[in-house]
Amino acid sequence: MTPTSLGTGPGRALIALYGLFALAAGARATVQILTRFDEAPLAYSLSAFAALVYLLLTVALVRGARGLALAALGVELAGVLVIGTASVLDPAAFPEATVWSVYGKGYLFIPLVLPLVGLYWLMRRR
Repeated sequence: MTPTSLGTGPGRALIALYGLFALAAGARATVQILTRFDEAPLAYSLSAFAALVYLLLTVALVRGARGLALAALGVELAGVLVIGTASVLDPAAFPEATVWSVYGKGYLFIPLVLPLVGLYWLMRRR
């Protein structure tokens, strides 16, 4: 298997989605941090972290770095589950939504499904 085989076929769709999410979450977090960070520093910082994870996943998939992609997918899935659960149990702790709040509700729950699809793709390409 060549290093770039992760980015072939349906892997290209994953790369495109992660690239789009990196851009969307990064742009949103940047504006929020620069204009109103004091309103919800935790939420905006978590969105910026999510954008970095998405960027890392995009690069890992493009380069065929399976180990890095698996680690980043684990961080992403844990983030979605932990932040999603915390935002449901204690909504007051998240006065502004993050990318992973309520399991990615603001992004049509794609943040919850995407790491599962990514893990399936990586395991399938083994």
